Amino acid sequence: MKRKGLEEFKLQVKLNIEDNHKKFSFLGLQDENLRIIESEIPVVISLRGDELLIRGEQKDVEIACEFLKQLKELVNVFSVLSPGEIKQALQIFKKDRNYSLLRIFGDICLVTHEGKQIKPKSIAQKEYIEAIRNFDLVFSIGPAGTGKTYLAVAMAIEALKSKQVIRVILARPAVEAGEKLGFLPGDISEKVDPYLRPLFDALLEMIGFERCQKLKEKGVLEIAPLAFMRGRSLNNSFIILDEAQNTTSEQMMMFLTRLGFGSKAVVTGDITQIDLPKGQMSGLIEAQQLLGGLEEVKFIYFTEQDVVRHPLVKKIIKIYEKKNKS
Repeated sequence: MKRKGLEEFKLQVKLNIEDNHKKFSFLGLQDENLRIIESEIPVVISLRGDELLIRGEQKDVEIACEFLKQLKELVNVFSVLSPGEIKQALQIFKKDRNYSLLRIFGDICLVTHEGKQIKPKSIAQKEYIEAIRNFDLVFSIGPAGTGKTYLAVAMAIEALKSKQVIRVILARPAVEAGEKLGFLPGDISEKVDPYLRPLFDALLEMIGFERCQKLKEKGVLEIAPLAFMRGRSLNNSFIILDEAQNTTSEQMMMFLTRLGFGSKAVVTGDITQIDLPKGQMSGLIEAQQLLGGLEEVKFIYFTEQDVVRHPLVKKIIKIYEKKNKS
């Protein structure tokens, strides 16, 4: 059906996809992927045998055509793309049409024990992965759901598997966000485990429970509160400090000075979610101010546009950001 106001510029594009499985992945269930494209680009796409007919204003038709060409490249490499990945690819393409989608989605940083490929899903995530590869100290700052911690853990496991490091250390500050540790039941381990659970969950997905337990028993993998880092010098290690917005100035300095020879450190945090007492400077904000000019240190910033969780999360983040600014 012709959309109101559309000029009748038409362009026919041959699919040239012989593999039926790949063709299905390209089109989606009941041509769902074509409808996704139509919802983002003001064109009408019709399937005519082995050809696509794209109708709309010339500029929009050319944009849709270029996206379809890049989408076909992705399908030829990966065979299966979910509707969610199609939407992510569209968001990347709309942000920068000169950016190769294959260069982003083709950068597989880890294959999990169940065969799942972990790869970037936004330009910022791609830049983040490349920064971790090329810098010994990387800060990633942005809202929840942007993959800051998840990708850092994936890169750490890959560095361990490829023998770039001999140990992976994951740390978090045990900040009391509305609850007092002393009043929680159990011993010290049971008190701090809830703070470290998100890191453990990411590891379980990537390497499985048994492998995770074996690495912990051997001391190759360590998940610990930030306080446990004091007084140590960590060589040939991949160290992640998560939720760094809840570090004090002293804690941040202590952590950064643990970095030893042959080691990498990734610091993640969301400066809009600080649980420190009022008036206390966040170590992450201070580090941003003090270290931003160092060439050897890389800062990567994420926005709500990089959220890769449920679409509702992105909307919730926007609402709370408006509230905090008002």
